[in-house]
Amino acid sequence: MLLEEVAALFRDCRRIVDGTVGGGGHAARLAAAGARILGLDRDPAAVAAARAALGAAAEVREGDFADAAAAADVRAFRPDGVLLDLGVSSPQLDDPARGFSFRRGTPLDMRMAGAGGGPSAAQWLAAAGERELAEAFRSGGDERRARALARAIVRRRATGPLATSDDLVGAIRAVLGPRSGPDDFARIFQAVRIAVNDELGRLARALPALLEVAEPGAVLAVIAYHSGEDRVVKRTMRDWASACVCPPAQPVCTCRGRPLGALLTRRAVRPSAAEAEANPRARSARLRAFRKLA
Repeated sequence: MLLEEVAALFRDCRRIVDGTVGGGGHAARLAAAGARILGLDRDPAAVAAARAALGAAAEVREGDFADAAAAADVRAFRPDGVLLDLGVSSPQLDDPARGFSFRRGTPLDMRMAGAGGGPSAAQWLAAAGERELAEAFRSGGDERRARALARAIVRRRATGPLATSDDLVGAIRAVLGPRSGPDDFARIFQAVRIAVNDELGRLARALPALLEVAEPGAVLAVIAYHSGEDRVVKRTMRDWASACVCPPAQPVCTCRGRPLGALLTRRAVRPSAAEAEANPRARSARLRAFRKLA
């Protein structure tokens, strides 16, 4: 998504880390422009697909862009460009066994790193407290009735586990009413996925670490698909571009006192109408970019 817009941002970069390489679409486009590519992905299936698609055009490794080990790999690569394309990929969403969709009978898994990636969605729904559930539905799904939905799930799991998509859809309908439909299911399933994979926390931790290990003058670009993700990226990059990040009421500056670089996108770049029409999943994409001080 936003393939040409990404290529334009990285046109002067020669060593680019694609921290969410997925199927390798962005990596292939950037490699075709002459860049060396290090591709990372926490999903073993995505790593296998990217290696098959990219061949010798990129070095692809299994790794989480938010891990300290990944930061060490990025530092060693000495990139002048870093790309993150967040969210769930089409192959993940389209594979019923991965449990990302609300199609009937789908297991509640949603782990981006696969079976070895910590608790599944079913396990999280069974263990999370009512307050944690409500916060997840509110922050990850923009759900106004988050507390009621959290209470309903706690009541339901007392009589049996929520193991499949049908169980979670039933809980959603019980609270949102019989007129609730795919848009509502998509929001709540997204919220569960974000919580299971700690997507917002991982992003907030990873951005400063990636800026630190990137080379002076490097371009960092992030494509977000959820308002929460985009807020993290927007606030982080604006802070980087500010000379002072002290609290407004503080009389004397005690922070770094200088910007860490400059914004390359004053506003989020959105897909063109043609791309959004051709690929409905691209409609929510927002691209932001920052250049580190040289």
